[in-house]
Amino acid sequence: MNTIYFDNAATTRIDENVLKEMLPYLNENYGNASAIYSIGRKSKQAIEEAREKISRVFNCKNNEIYFTSGGSESNNTIIKGIAHKYNSKGNHIITSQIEHMSVIETCKDLENEGFEVTYIPVDKDGTIDIRKLKESIRKTTILISIMYANNEIGTIQPIREIGEIARENKIFFHTDAVQAAGSIKIDVQDMNIDSLSLSGHKFYGPKGIGALYVKQGIDFKKLILGGHQEKNKRAGTENIAGIVGTAKALEIANKSINDHNNRITMLRDYFEYNVMEKIDGIKINGNINNRLPGNSNISFKNIKGDSLLLNLDLKGICASSGSECQSGAIEASHVLKALHLPNELLNSSLRISIGKYNTKDEVDYLLRNLIEIINRLREV
Repeated sequence: MNTIYFDNAATTRIDENVLKEMLPYLNENYGNASAIYSIGRKSKQAIEEAREKISRVFNCKNNEIYFTSGGSESNNTIIKGIAHKYNSKGNHIITSQIEHMSVIETCKDLENEGFEVTYIPVDKDGTIDIRKLKESIRKTTILISIMYANNEIGTIQPIREIGEIARENKIFFHTDAVQAAGSIKIDVQDMNIDSLSLSGHKFYGPKGIGALYVKQGIDFKKLILGGHQEKNKRAGTENIAGIVGTAKALEIANKSINDHNNRITMLRDYFEYNVMEKIDGIKINGNINNRLPGNSNISFKNIKGDSLLLNLDLKGICASSGSECQSGAIEASHVLKALHLPNELLNSSLRISIGKYNTKDEVDYLLRNLIEIINRLREV
C-alpha cells in the first residue's frame, strides 16, 4: 500500500534540486567554516551566499540573517533575547492566544522571571483582535510577537497593520513566519517587521535548520554560548548543507509561489466542496477567505480525531488533528479552544495540508476513504 501524504504543514518532502545542492557539502566540501584553509573558506562562502539568497527573498540586508536549528530556536532566541536585552526599558510583551507553543512556552518562562505577558484573543475565524492589541499597549511594552499564519487553521494575520501599530508606539515587532515563508511573499521593510523566524523543512528544504531575520540596529542577548559563529550571536559549528539547502528551497518556493499557490488552492477547495456536499455535521475552522493555500482544518461532529487519524492511516493516508508538536497530547488544541468551538467539535478536527507533490487522484482517494470512515465511525 502506497503512503499518501497530506501533512505538509508538519513537514515537507525535500525537493530533489535542494538535495542536489546540499550533497557537495556532505562529502567533498565538508570543511568547518571557521577554518582558514581552502575547504573551510568554501564553507564560509557557501554560508554567505545562502544568507544573500534569503535576504533577497525578504528584502533585507544579508547581515540581518542569522542561521539557527529551526523555528523553535529562532522564536526562543529573539523573544528571550529582546526581553533580556531591553528589560531596563520595560517588562511587558504582547502575543496571541493561538501562537505556536515555542512562543507561548517561551513567554510563560519569561513570566516566571517577572516579565508580564498579554495574550490577545482572536475571533471565531482565528484573526487577532486589533482593538484589543491597541488597548494592551503600555509604556512598558517592549515586544509584540504575532505569528504570520497559524500552523493549525491557516489563518493569516494582518501583519502590516500590526507592524504599523508597533512602529508608531516604538515597540519591537516579531513574527513567527514558519508556516508563511515559502507560501506568502514577505517584504520585511514594507510590513514594518523587525524580526522574523523561519524553518527550512516547511518549504521542501531540510529539517533541523532555520533562520532568524533581525533588523540592523536591534540588539539581542544570545541564547547559545560557546563560540563566535553567526556574528557572535549563535554559538556552534554551522550546518553548511542545511543552510545551503534552506536558501535553495526558499529561492525555489519564492520563484514559483503564484503557480504553486493557485494549484494547491484549487485542490484544497475541491476537497472542501466535496466534504461539505457529502458529509453532514462539519465545520471548517479558520478564516476561509484569508488562510494558507493548502490548509484545511475541519471538525466533524460526533467523531474523535484520534480514531479518524488511525483509520486514515490504515488506508495509507497521513494527516493531522492539530499541531504536530502536540500530537501526543490528549487535551484539545489551544488554537481551537481560542476559537470557542463547542465541545463536540473540539476533539474532532482533521487538518489536511496539501503540498506541491499532491495530485487530484490523491485527493479523490482521500475523499472516498474519509466519507466511508466518517459514516462507519458515526454508526458505531
